[in-house]
Formats: sequence, C-alpha cells, structure tokens
Amino acid sequence: MRLTEHERSVQKEIERWQRGDESLIAQALNWAMSPMDWVVERVVPEELVDQADKALLQFLSLLNDASTWTYEPKEALRVARSKGIEAEDITELRDHDLKILDGIAKSYVSENAILAAVEGGGTGLGGAVMMAADIPLLFGINLRLIQQIGAAYGFDVSTPAFSPLVLSIFNVAASGSKESKNQALREITVAAAALAQVSEYRGRVSGTFRDQNRNLLREIAKNIGGRKIAQVIPIAGAAIGAGINYWFTTETAESAFMLFRALYIERKERS
Repeated sequence: MRLTEHERSVQKEIERWQRGDESLIAQALNWAMSPMDWVVERVVPEELVDQADKALLQFLSLLNDASTWTYEPKEALRVARSKGIEAEDITELRDHDLKILDGIAKSYVSENAILAAVEGGGTGLGGAVMMAADIPLLFGINLRLIQQIGAAYGFDVSTPAFSPLVLSIFNVAASGSKESKNQALREITVAAAALAQVSEYRGRVSGTFRDQNRNLLREIAKNIGGRKIAQVIPIAGAAIGAGINYWFTTETAESAFMLFRALYIERKERS
C-alpha cells in the first residue's frame, strides 16, 4: 500500500534514529553518573549487586505470565475518538492518519516520566531496603507506557505473546546502542509480516520464553542494574533514583515511539 508524504518522512526519521548514537539525555546521565559508578564499584557489597540483578531478572521473566499484563488497550480508543477518529476496535487505528496517532502516542510520555521520577525519588530515600521494590515498579510503569504507545497505533501488545517485542524496546531504552536498535527493528519486521498476513506473532527466535530472550534479559540487567545500585548511596539516593527513572522512562518512550511507527508503516507496506 502506498505511503503518504508524512509516512515517508517518518521512515527517514526512523532511519536517522537507527543510525544515531545515544540521546543527549543518555549522554548527560552517563557524564553525571561517572562518579557514582566509581563509588558503586568500590563501596557497594557484591551481594547487593546480585540482589538488584535478581529483582530485575525476576520481573522481566514475569513478562511471560499473563497476570502481569494489566493494561486495557480500549483506553486508546477513547482517546482516539476524542481526536475525531471513528473506530470500534483497537486494530482499526492502524488504518488511520499516522500524524494523529503520533499525537496520541506522545500524550502518554510526560505523565509516565513524572510518575517514574517521583517513584524513584521516594524509593531512593529508602536505600537498599527499597531498591528491590523500585525496580519492578519502574518496569511496571514502563511496561504500561509501551502498551499505551502500541495501542495508540492500533497494536494490542497487552498479551505475553508480544514479550519479545517488549523486551526489545526495553533493551534499546537501556543501552541506546545501534546494535540494540537493529535487533529491535528485525523483531518489528517479523511482527509486521505476521500482522499483515493476519497470523499469530511468535517472536523472531524459536524456543521457550527464556531461550528466546536469554541474551536480552542479561543485557537489560547489565545496563540498568548497576545504575539502580547507586540509589543506596546516602543522601544522593533520592536524586539518583529520580534521575535514573526519568531517563529510562523517556528512553523507553522514544524507543517505543520509533518502533511502533516502524511497525505501523511496515505492516501497511506489506498489506
């Protein structure tokens, strides 16, 4: 199906994002966190690092459990109708103006970023005791954000079947690397092919959930776990918790925004 001028412009934007380096927010955080990274490496006990990694891996592994998927995608329908879009089912949004859908997707970012920052600041005051609680809360907020943005483009990703795609978005957000973006866009191609043929999306890699996503789970833990550990540093913990959570949520939003637009366009081209 032929693309509109706006959709071709978005394609170029996605290509620039794919080739680009870390965002300015990520670069600023890396600079600000350098002294904290040094402190963590020399002061924080190894068992605390293991505790953070286990909390993160445990939550991400639960993405294969339907009980963790609580978002109601019909919320996006209510927002779309307020923008003048007539749709009875979430999938109908895939055939509406991408520019309008972009606006709906962007509307979810600020509230979630602020919520994550407030949550991170609060748990950061609790040191090691609250750190284990902070990680699932942060990823829960970001999981809902991914589901919201996906629904804005007509994709109901509120089921465990889409966990490989969700993990790909988390991996891009955590690392910001070109390699993670390339991997995520390959996952998008698989999803687009399945959706265009009205068949079931199963993920790019065969096998069980853990087999499919073993490397992604490790990469996400590596890129986020160490930063969250810095929250146990006295006095600075609240500010670090708020800053890291805000950074991660805005990175998740941008990654989801780019990748779901890519899915929208690629599915349209294949239909």
